[in-house]
Amino acid sequence: MHFDTLDNSRSPQTAPLLHPWKSVLLDAECGGQWVVAGDVDGDGEAEIISAQNVNDADIHYTSAVAAQRLDGSLLWRWGSPNLGRRTWHHDVACQIYDWDGDGCQEVILCTQGELVELDGATGRERRRFPIPEEATDCLVFCDLSGNGHPGDVLVKDRYRNIYAYNQQGGLLWHVHEPGGYKTAHQPLVVDIDNDGRDEIMAGYALLNPDGDVRWVYSSEAVDIGKGHLDCCRVYRPGTKPADVQLVLTCCGANAIVMLSGDGQVIWEVTGAHYESVDVGRVLPGSTDPQLVVDIDHVADAGPVYVFSGEGEHIGRLMTDYARHHVLLDWDGDGLDEIFVGDSCGIYSGQGERIFTLQLPTEGFPAEQPHERALVPANIAGNGRGAVVLTSPHAAHVFRNENGFADAAFTELGSERNFTLY
Repeated sequence: MHFDTLDNSRSPQTAPLLHPWKSVLLDAECGGQWVVAGDVDGDGEAEIISAQNVNDADIHYTSAVAAQRLDGSLLWRWGSPNLGRRTWHHDVACQIYDWDGDGCQEVILCTQGELVELDGATGRERRRFPIPEEATDCLVFCDLSGNGHPGDVLVKDRYRNIYAYNQQGGLLWHVHEPGGYKTAHQPLVVDIDNDGRDEIMAGYALLNPDGDVRWVYSSEAVDIGKGHLDCCRVYRPGTKPADVQLVLTCCGANAIVMLSGDGQVIWEVTGAHYESVDVGRVLPGSTDPQLVVDIDHVADAGPVYVFSGEGEHIGRLMTDYARHHVLLDWDGDGLDEIFVGDSCGIYSGQGERIFTLQLPTEGFPAEQPHERALVPANIAGNGRGAVVLTSPHAAHVFRNENGFADAAFTELGSERNFTLY
């Protein structure tokens, strides 16, 4: 391996401290740890959107939303204050997106049995349409019709059903247990065949834009019937399906897998509960990206593994808890650094802590362990990926001063289909 390092609560910390550019105390009535960002009022500056959720036996819906400026002032509230919880163990169906393409951002959410579209500037309800009562697990915007604009939306329940709607709220299709397996936490939408329409990695099955099954992942080494797909990312795009490479993690089956866009197995690694994957160039000397993945459900430890694109295990960073992590070029050298939320650490490609994200304590509630998540976003308007570190009561923005501008951050805010997975 290129590195095998330990950085936990017992490790001496000497890395320089980075202080937040902005810190926002999330709204006491409607705010929560689910955070997305965007210029919702058209003033040229990003705002913070946070949400609460009601959870009952792993079925959850968005119950309240707050929009705040970066100085902490309230823009608007929606929903039932404190009906739900501020914390989560899942995605919350609340995103920012210019759904109608008029140049103004909307806030779209799934509440119990309905999809709701809010005016981004005022929080006023523009419309709502019915969806199945439990299909409020997440929402994903996509282009199923080939219009050149992601005007369609996917919603789903926790593990069994996925539904596609057009922008007008018309049901396009419904699939129960895609390919005979559970759904993913968040479906990945990608135009596999370059026909202008998105396919959907709905779980272990890739669906065509019309909802028909295109192919199903099959393996002799991985028992995919034991669980569900945790995460799927595009490792390598291509002009035809056979050239596309997808990486996925298998909950219950304890595997990380690389597939081609036509469903063929490239490699499989088993033996751990691989969870969320980041794709980026972490190590010098290679033009190909690497895979950074956390290992969840490990007692008293939070491993982060680095794999090559060929499935070789090339690095390990041991932390206390590493469930939430992102990759960003922070120093402008063209390589990504590894950010781990719980440890507030920024790590080099050798697994060494190079900075510590210093959180303010005055005026902010004390945080409990394992409550820190990370949202990559263009907050400062400089085209660089900043990081928003969130807890149930606060969002801290760390501005990226030196990293290269990134095409993924051309617009203000976080990504259209943000996910914790």
